[in-house]
Amino acid sequence: MFSKTTESMACKVKNKAIMIRRQLCACLPSFLLVLAYIAVVDPAFARTPYDGDWSVVIVTHGGACDSSYRYGVQIADGMVINDGSSLATVQGQVTPGGAVRVTVRAGSQWAYGSGRLSRKRGVGVWRGQGTSGTCGGTWVAERRG
Repeated sequence: MFSKTTESMACKVKNKAIMIRRQLCACLPSFLLVLAYIAVVDPAFARTPYDGDWSVVIVTHGGACDSSYRYGVQIADGMVINDGSSLATVQGQVTPGGAVRVTVRAGSQWAYGSGRLSRKRGVGVWRGQGTSGTCGGTWVAERRG
């Protein structure tokens, strides 16, 4: 009698183990697909504290450039790009600590800037080439909205 009970329990345990293994095997491919999707897609949705729309005022302190310019830029995933409001090409990057480096180009004119951003403001310096020669100055940025 004892052996039949032990056999019956062993059979139930074995059947339960087979059922659990089948469920795991059925779920594992789905789980792996979800993990792969997260690994591939998640970086595209990464955000930094600096992401958003910014207004940048560039002031000339020396050289043959206009006295000031105002540009709208966007920061997305730490990359600085033109917001579409001007014909200038804006390219740059913000580090996680807020250090920023940017290049602005419009035709034969260009400017290279560097500085630091906080969550709402930024300051820095720039140098460049205008239509009448070299120039340089400072810039101030402010988050929009």
